[in-house]
Amino acid sequence: MLTDIEIAQNNKKLPIRKIAEKLGIDRDEIDMYGNYKAKIPLATLDQFENKNDGKLILVTAINPTPAGEGKTTTTVGLGDALNRLGKQAMVALREPSLGPTMGIKGGAAGGGYAQIVPMEDINLHFTGDMHAITTANNALSAMIDNHIHHGNSLRIDSRRVTWKRVVDLNDRALRQVTVGLGGPLNGYPRQDGFDITVASEIMAILCLATDLEDMRERLGRIVIGDNLDREPVTVKDLGCQGALTLLLKDALAPNLVQSLEHTPAFVHGGPFANIAHGCSSVIATRAALKLADYVVTEAGFGADLGGEKFLDIKVPVLGKAPDAVVIVATIRSLKLHGGDAQADLEKGEDVAAVKAGLTNLAKHIESMQAYQLPVVVALNCFSQDTEAEIAAVVAGCAEYGVDCLPSTVWADGGQGGVALAQALVDLVENQQAADFMPLYKAEETSLVDKMNAIVETVYGGNRVALSKKAQGQVKAFEKNGWGQLPVCMAKTQYSLSDDATAVGRPQGFDIQVRELVPKIGAGFIVALTGNVLTMPGLPKQPAAMNMDVDSKGNIKGLF
Repeated sequence: MLTDIEIAQNNKKLPIRKIAEKLGIDRDEIDMYGNYKAKIPLATLDQFENKNDGKLILVTAINPTPAGEGKTTTTVGLGDALNRLGKQAMVALREPSLGPTMGIKGGAAGGGYAQIVPMEDINLHFTGDMHAITTANNALSAMIDNHIHHGNSLRIDSRRVTWKRVVDLNDRALRQVTVGLGGPLNGYPRQDGFDITVASEIMAILCLATDLEDMRERLGRIVIGDNLDREPVTVKDLGCQGALTLLLKDALAPNLVQSLEHTPAFVHGGPFANIAHGCSSVIATRAALKLADYVVTEAGFGADLGGEKFLDIKVPVLGKAPDAVVIVATIRSLKLHGGDAQADLEKGEDVAAVKAGLTNLAKHIESMQAYQLPVVVALNCFSQDTEAEIAAVVAGCAEYGVDCLPSTVWADGGQGGVALAQALVDLVENQQAADFMPLYKAEETSLVDKMNAIVETVYGGNRVALSKKAQGQVKAFEKNGWGQLPVCMAKTQYSLSDDATAVGRPQGFDIQVRELVPKIGAGFIVALTGNVLTMPGLPKQPAAMNMDVDSKGNIKGLF
């Protein structure tokens, strides 16, 4: 059996200019990064702004196993399948982070015969967007410490600097660091720390900005900490928003690649959904809606994380709600939520565990339907899945009033998703348009009520339980005028609760909020729950240990 990278390397790609021409974009209107990837300048996209929007399909999932459930694979395969049905379709995905690529979960280019290519480039350095975000983030850190060193006219309280440095790797040793050691020439010593790049507010800003000027304004609103009077200090106060905009101007343009079946794909922005808002860029999604009849996009992890954040954080900026939601499930994930141990998920048929695990899927269906959106379940099939297990899922979904379509896009490419694609076409073209209902009205709802709405409706829990620190922050944030912002819950992806071991559909739980983080430039407040970390660590045997490159420069071991 060929590995993902071998399948990708054997694929006959079209020159990227041919992919652009499929979208009505001339080869002279793109910035090529080699033969198979390009950036589409914002000026090029402006010419399509008066076109009608296509249909938007949001792909999300149930709470996953550590290996992931094939959400990106399903997204890519569904885009290919829609094109097979004669629809002009494209996909809009996030850029992979080197953290999971070299850690445990893997990349974010799909898998098997439902991939975007060139997968090696996409999963590694791609067009340099991650580096630009990292550089801009750390340039701001340098300017903060430099300002303090040279007199500190803004009276920044070095004990209350909340801005952290970032690196796009899993590195637990950098979670807590001390900077400025070595005497007066090296600045003032203070505690600092690193987040992973995909958790940076600058990543969120790039993904939520609507144009270059909006990005500049958002960068200026970033709060880096407090002054000695406990008043917030912003990037605009520091006077460096222009420099940060300069570093990010090229990264703001969406990246164009293709699937194995030559479906156009925008891959732009890469925030995690457990510790950030988990959606690809507004600019790329808006552009795709103008360029295609159907746009298939994903939101990270389960519907409780990326799905909720797509609908409550991205949709208000995007200005369009999904026409339908696809929830990806797998037999192995249902077995896990039904009580099977992680080590036993692929040991043989267990229909009882599959049926028991359907409670987790049911909650995600209910959550997406709470937004008054039509839902379809895609059962991403693996070779070890049995007919009885698959039938149990299809029957269970029928009891919940939704269609479940087995999908074999990993093995069969777009052909393996044709039934799923046809069900979606029938749903969005032959039924009444979705009447989207947001979970809350951000400007009219307090921060605590917004968090409670998410916990009650999306997680199925009771309420939030705020630490003493978080209680004080709520008061301070609302005093600062930040209470009207939406909330981005940072929570484990493995459970509906904040306890990663509580699988299935836990009941009667509170969500413990230990700290709030203002992301004023991004336009939301992050609530850190449970023991979720914004800088992951590597596993005992990182995926990086299997990677290499031969004497001719060919990459191997990358999935």
